[in-house]
Amino acid sequence: MLARRTYLSLRMAFASLTVLTFALAVRVQAQTLTTLAFFNGTNGSVPLAPVEQGVDGNFYGTTQSGGNNFGVIFKITPGGTLTTLHIFHGPDGTDPTSIIQGTDGNLYGTTGGGTGAASKGTIFKITLAGALTTIARFNGMNGWLPNGLIEGVDGNFYGTTLLGGTPYCNFRCGVIFKVTPQGILSTLHNFYGVDGSEPFEAPVQGSDGNFYGTTSGIPRTFLGTIYKITPQGAFTVLYNFTNSVGTATSGLAQGSDGNFYGSTIAGGENEQGILFKIAADGTFTTLLSLTDIVFDPSTLTRATDGNLYGSALESFGDGSLFSVTEGGDLSVLHSFNGVDGATPMAALIQGTDGKFYGTTSEGGAGIPDQGSVFSFSMGLAPFAEILNTSGKIGAPVIILGNDLTGTSSVTFNGVGAAFTVVSASEIKATVPNGATSGTVQVTTPDGTLNSNVPFLVTP
Repeated sequence: MLARRTYLSLRMAFASLTVLTFALAVRVQAQTLTTLAFFNGTNGSVPLAPVEQGVDGNFYGTTQSGGNNFGVIFKITPGGTLTTLHIFHGPDGTDPTSIIQGTDGNLYGTTGGGTGAASKGTIFKITLAGALTTIARFNGMNGWLPNGLIEGVDGNFYGTTLLGGTPYCNFRCGVIFKVTPQGILSTLHNFYGVDGSEPFEAPVQGSDGNFYGTTSGIPRTFLGTIYKITPQGAFTVLYNFTNSVGTATSGLAQGSDGNFYGSTIAGGENEQGILFKIAADGTFTTLLSLTDIVFDPSTLTRATDGNLYGSALESFGDGSLFSVTEGGDLSVLHSFNGVDGATPMAALIQGTDGKFYGTTSEGGAGIPDQGSVFSFSMGLAPFAEILNTSGKIGAPVIILGNDLTGTSSVTFNGVGAAFTVVSASEIKATVPNGATSGTVQVTTPDGTLNSNVPFLVTP
């Protein structure tokens, strides 16, 4: 099964049309969706990946096509000002996937293909000013069609490729890889079918330091797996999907209870898939069976209220946003109508202002119909985001937030830390002597911000 971003892009028509520059707000049951910007081909087309909040407080993302028809990297302010940061042209890659904010201040990401030496995909870094550097290339044996990156607590980057690897599966299996910030690329695991194949999302790093992810499997042979892999490459299959639960369509999100949450298609009571949770020891639980109202969801996102949020590609015709509790209670929050966007294919992210941010791959008010960027408010409070979520005493920690100018205190589980306010959206702190694992708190003139996840103090 091809990745969601790949099979959608194959049926998209590329065009360059006029710009629409207005914003649209829709209110449903006290929640507010605001369309921040529409794509028009010139500034990008068909965003299939999540956006990412940068250290400057703006959001960054990619479109699968547009620009020179090879895709772009864009920046958008919380107020909706859209800027093209980089236009791909082939040798530097094509079909960019998601990007992430690195702890060194740069953005990192992957492209699914390219021309010449970039034809199997690349890994790149780009400054917030738009200077792009290709740091590694895939050649088939070390992977093909990368699916994005995550930064591990060790400062290296980890990801998967949809295809490639050793020829056990005729190059259809894919790999799990590690790459250093300097571009040293190594394969941690080659899939070979029985243990999974064609992973379509980067893994997530659990609070135990291991990585967890899903594979989609080989049609009519294997239905995919949920796996665990250590940073050193020790691989374990935690669960094999079956016809009764369906095939995984998304990556995993770790909940506040330590379990991992995900979704499938074509299984469950209604044959529309399920939402599930799985423990680190492989204990699998079906939370609920999906219906025509919500199905084919993206990877879930854990929010500061303890619930999980996501977008569903095929719901109510044009897609929807929903939330689900860790107990399995699902609520539809917004239904797209085409004018405010359609066909959301990417996970939501929660910005430090408490709002959710995301993209739709299609939709728009009239023509062009090439996707949008939106924010969605549930009234959740602002918070502090810690980029590196673990470290030793004395380690530097980057903290993101809003209106941080005038911050008077940063504490790690109640212990005061030395810090420097870099900007209104960034603080650099040092893990203090005597600190223990727990919540990071930032005291600003507007009040106290709590970290969205606990900080783990390591030996």
